[in-house]
Amino acid sequence: MTGFVSFVSAGPGDPELLTLKAVDRLGSADVVLFDDLASGAILDRARAGAHLIAVGKRAGRSSTRQHHVSRLLVDYAATGMRVVRLKSGDAGIFGRLQEEIHVLCDAGIGYEIIPGVTSASAAAAIAGIPLTRRKVARSVQFVTGADVRGQLPANLNWSALTDPASTTAVYMGKRTFPALAATLIEKGLAPDTPAVFAEALGHVDQNVVRTTVAQLAKRLAEDASAPAAAVILFGRGLGDDV
Repeated sequence: MTGFVSFVSAGPGDPELLTLKAVDRLGSADVVLFDDLASGAILDRARAGAHLIAVGKRAGRSSTRQHHVSRLLVDYAATGMRVVRLKSGDAGIFGRLQEEIHVLCDAGIGYEIIPGVTSASAAAAIAGIPLTRRKVARSVQFVTGADVRGQLPANLNWSALTDPASTTAVYMGKRTFPALAATLIEKGLAPDTPAVFAEALGHVDQNVVRTTVAQLAKRLAEDASAPAAAVILFGRGLGDDV
């Protein structure tokens, strides 16, 4: 008998932002493979007696290899278990979802994807502002601030990133944002473009700050603290004066 895998999106960390479907799947799972950022109170929704296995990957820390995570998914599902792969934010946004889907398909194991609240949406909501604004911010773009080496990606679309009519969400960019901001300003982005910095969303040490691109770049360049999960938003539509 072959089991089934549910890719459950945990949202940014606040268990109240879980969808009803996510809570249902957690409550019926035999095993839950969870990321570091999809833990804490969210795991309280798991079925009593379920196997809870940490498989997180964090920059600068000892992490579970992707091939090992994929192997666990196949091995547990092959025994007939109901498996939840719990991912932070929305599973389909910078979450290595495709790699895990690929191995399940190769093994003939069924799966479903349960969407969730991504950190960009949560950050804007907590800051009390919309991601889009009529006639001012007509599009939203999600980009990664780090490549596989943890460096600023070399192939960013600078024309899109400096578009004044777009709101940009930068994931995994806390350490690289000073370099990103310098190039953005060099290519024409106004230094006083509104920005939101949000880290540890949904956790007790949550920190959300409204600032500007230039001010945030300066702050992060001087910040020597340990890297925390953060998302950065910037764009003219995030300001109060539009």
